[in-house]
Amino acid sequence: MLARKPRGTIEMTEVERNKQFVRDFFAALSRGDARAMHDAYAEDGYCQTMGSTLISGKYNRTQVAQIGGQILGAFPNGICFEIHHLTAEDDRVAVEAESFGEHISGRQYNNKYHFFVRLRDGKIVEFKEYMDTELVTEIICDGQRPAR
Repeated sequence: MLARKPRGTIEMTEVERNKQFVRDFFAALSRGDARAMHDAYAEDGYCQTMGSTLISGKYNRTQVAQIGGQILGAFPNGICFEIHHLTAEDDRVAVEAESFGEHISGRQYNNKYHFFVRLRDGKIVEFKEYMDTELVTEIICDGQRPAR
C-alpha cells in the first residue's frame, strides 16, 4: 500500500528547491558567512567572476571561501544582497540582484548583478557573476587594474 501525504502538504519541485537554495545562498552572503559559501559548492564546483578586474577569474570551492571571505571582509558593516528576480529551469537559476554596503574605504558600494547558477544534488557546480566591473575596479580594487 502506498503511503499518503498528509493533507495540505506541498512537495517542492526541483526548480522550487533550486530557487530556495539560491535565496538561502544569498542570505548567507548577506550574513558574511564564508563557511556557508564554501559548503554550498560541490567538490568540483566553481565561481567565475567576469570581466578584467583584479578579482575576475575562475575559482574552485576552496578559493571561493578564501577570496569571498576577503571581499566580504572589506565591508565591516556587511554587504546586503537584494534579489530582484529569480528565473529557474531544470538545474539552472538566473538571478538579477543588487548589493548595498559601505566599503572599508568609507565609500558606498551599490552594484547590480546578473548571476547564473547551475546546481547538482543541492550544490553549486557553476556560478557565474556579471556586474558593473568599473565599479568593482573603482571601489573594491581602489582603482587598480590588472597588468596587461
